[in-house]
Amino acid sequence: MESIDDRKLREIMIASKKLFWKFGFKRVTIEEVCREANVSKMTFYKHFKNKKELITHLINFIMDKAMMKYDDIMDSDIPFTEKVIKTLDLKMEQTQDMSNEFFDDYWRHADPEMLALLQQKRNEMMDSILNDYIEAQKTGDIRKDIKPEFILYILNHLQEIVKDEQLEKMYDNPQDMIMEFTNFFFYGVLPRDGKKAK
Repeated sequence: MESIDDRKLREIMIASKKLFWKFGFKRVTIEEVCREANVSKMTFYKHFKNKKELITHLINFIMDKAMMKYDDIMDSDIPFTEKVIKTLDLKMEQTQDMSNEFFDDYWRHADPEMLALLQQKRNEMMDSILNDYIEAQKTGDIRKDIKPEFILYILNHLQEIVKDEQLEKMYDNPQDMIMEFTNFFFYGVLPRDGKKAK
């Protein structure tokens, strides 16, 4: 059974994600998080020293949860093409409700510690994806004429690509841009005829 402390922490996490995704990290105050979560500031400070610690905790939680879901997809007994579709759905779920303000804070104006955390999490995810793609290539689920390291290189440079202001202007919101890139990337990796590569 969930304790009161656990419930309060969960409410803070839900409230902060909702507010951060809508308004970005910088604009949202601790007071606003407490009000949205219906908790006192004393309760907030029982769990977090400051807003920065909350953001770090939230990013760790969300990215770790996403990685667990990704691993579950890749470990499932379904065809590789279905795994790709499910990872696209997961990507959509991750980016849902992200505002331009959040996107700007997250990608363009994150402080050095947050950037280091994001890089660490990305590296862990990229290593896992690379291993999965090497295995998929061995079984013919990914084209043999693409280096898995090239796939990793492109994924690692997603951050630079989405920072491009000219590219951003083509889309109404960050989700559309991210999903366009993700769809293009994944369906360019799969065999062109949808069959296993020889």
